[in-house]
Amino acid sequence: MKSIKNLTRMTYETTAFQGWRLALSSKGAAFTKYFSDKKYGDEKKAFAAAEGALAGLKAILAAAKLVNGKHTATTVSKVEKLLKQA
Repeated sequence: MKSIKNLTRMTYETTAFQGWRLALSSKGAAFTKYFSDKKYGDEKKAFAAAEGALAGLKAILAAAKLVNGKHTATTVSKVEKLLKQA
């Protein structure tokens, strides 16, 4: 599978981790979550979980109100809750 914007395939021979990394920064906030092949079963399932989380994250950020050009603490906590549940 090929990496897409905000989702990067992480495979290293020297470490035990293989999976996908979701990374997105927006309006002064940065969000990162790793989706392990081992936890989700295989590469495709981990990718599907990462894509779903990315779609949810983008939906929250698109609907969010900005204060002084930055995301509010409420928006950041909503995103963190979503990523924790993913």
